Amino acid sequence: MNFSNEKQPGKNLTGFIVVLIFHILVGWALVAGLGTRIVTTVTEAVETKLIEETAPPPPQNTIATATNTPPPTTSLAPPAPPAPPAPPAPPARGPSRTEAVADFNTCARPEYPRSSQRNEETGTTTLQFLIGVDGRVIEAKLAKSSGFRDLDRAAQSALSKCRFKPAMIDGKPEQAWTAVQYVWTLE
Repeated sequence: MNFSNEKQPGKNLTGFIVVLIFHILVGWALVAGLGTRIVTTVTEAVETKLIEETAPPPPQNTIATATNTPPPTTSLAPPAPPAPPAPPAPPARGPSRTEAVADFNTCARPEYPRSSQRNEETGTTTLQFLIGVDGRVIEAKLAKSSGFRDLDRAAQSALSKCRFKPAMIDGKPEQAWTAVQYVWTLE
């Protein structure tokens, strides 16, 4: 391929003149300060201002009420201690009676259900037990729920295996109902 324009010599001269005029214009613009004005104009257009948005302060937590009661713990809450035996009474009075009492050394502590631990469930389960004359649980029922079925079932299952001191009337064991509470707390 031949890139020379030998047949049209004027075409080369026209291109040379166009390039020369372009360079003269660029040189004149630099000398006249046109370039400085363009840079200043571009800088002003590019100038930005950052405005920081300030968030309102978070609300302060205030204590509305205070109590002197300690938080519940994961421990067996024995029923109220039995009344001390009454002194021998004359035959005209009624029979002496003591309530059934759980012996918590005879049973295992209820195991916290895994799903309840994951969900951070806590509460107090109140159970009613029918205690036989031999101190074994005959029947168990839920008196008050902790609010969580798994916790109630675990407490009932474990505490039903406990041995009790049966209720006594005039020194003889008797079948009777007694209440037991179990407090569920996460440690």
